Amino acid sequence: MELLQMPELMGLSLLVGLLALVATAAMARGWLRAEEDKASQPIGQKVNESKKSGSKKQKQNQRVRKEKPQQHNFTHRLLAAALKSHSGNVSCMDFSSNGKYLATCADDRTVRLWSTKDFLQREHHSLRANVELDHATLVRFSPDCRAFIVWLANGDTLRVFKMTKREDGGFTFTATPEDFPKKHKAPIVNMGIADTGKFIMTASSDTTILLWNLKGQVLSTINTNQMNNSYAVISPCSRFVGSCGFTPDVKVWEVCFGKKGEFQEVLRAFELKGHSASVHFFAFSNDSRRMASISKDGTWKLWDTDVEYKKQQDPYLLRTGRFEEARSMPCRLALSPDTHVLALAAGTSIHLFNTRRGEKEDCFPSVHGECIADLTFDVTGRFLASCGDRVVRLFHNTPGHRAVVEEMQGLLKKATSESTRQRLQQQLTQAQEVLKSLGALKK
Repeated sequence: MELLQMPELMGLSLLVGLLALVATAAMARGWLRAEEDKASQPIGQKVNESKKSGSKKQKQNQRVRKEKPQQHNFTHRLLAAALKSHSGNVSCMDFSSNGKYLATCADDRTVRLWSTKDFLQREHHSLRANVELDHATLVRFSPDCRAFIVWLANGDTLRVFKMTKREDGGFTFTATPEDFPKKHKAPIVNMGIADTGKFIMTASSDTTILLWNLKGQVLSTINTNQMNNSYAVISPCSRFVGSCGFTPDVKVWEVCFGKKGEFQEVLRAFELKGHSASVHFFAFSNDSRRMASISKDGTWKLWDTDVEYKKQQDPYLLRTGRFEEARSMPCRLALSPDTHVLALAAGTSIHLFNTRRGEKEDCFPSVHGECIADLTFDVTGRFLASCGDRVVRLFHNTPGHRAVVEEMQGLLKKATSESTRQRLQQQLTQAQEVLKSLGALKK
């Protein structure tokens, strides 16, 4: 009986054992799944956290990119002022004929007017004129200082702004309803208004110079035949328009008007010949009797242009100086009102020469963070202004004061009357005192 029950007991025990194994396996599987779920949850959180941190870093990088570029720092003992209201790079400047204002334009879509009487003050305030849907690359005052013109970067045309004096001493700026018609087929290199107010000049980088009346009608078109134009300008006397470019000369035309003020014609006047390579830049003196030029041949020249060109008389070369930087890069030039000082800009640096002796007197290295875009003396010759980044910098014209000292000392030796000697001595003393206050008086 017991022998017969043994197989049944063994089968039953095997069945129980299998069931126990299956249950154990099921429990183990459930435990593993639970552990995997627990383990998987923080991993997902880490992924989300990494994504969030990554997005934060991207946002931080974007914020860094949106921040304004760091302003170029510059200090010099002859730096008179730094004008800092623009938020974009300044491309052009112009002093009003009455000497009261400086106009600047930048790619921040504004034109700003500065009072010259505030140059030596601690703070410099400006009045802002907005250029709607565009920005100005060039700016020029009208002769009566009641308006200014700008060249529009995107519109490729000229716009007039009228200046209305307010009771508080400021100005209201109003753009005329219509811009000048588009006529140029190449980028503009310069523009200007004649001091007589009779015409406006615009020059493009091909070989075209256009003369306009104040209503936006073209009076004449000049083909310079210089391969390309690098610069063009109206003389301060309003009689001449000059241009330079690929050829080694400066060409000058006379703009002729009748007795009643009507435009007549443009005639070829004279040329400045003497350079052996293309001319980068040139300028007229305030009385239009002198001119200065800078060429790729590495020289600058000062000319006497007070000649009878209608009798085929050519300008006289007065002085030649060396400037090797002009061989490898474009240069700009500014001639002081009394023609005693020549300022040359190459890259980011400015070099000042005495035109009486042809010697370099001062150098301002790395004035701006980018290449100098414009360079000009104020109407008195006391200051030299430059722009290239967001700041306009003004320098004391110490070479000009030294030139006055040299000139007065020479005239004193020749003076015969006591009244003349007293007048010359007073001018000499004033120039010496200015140099002494700037720490630039040579012993």
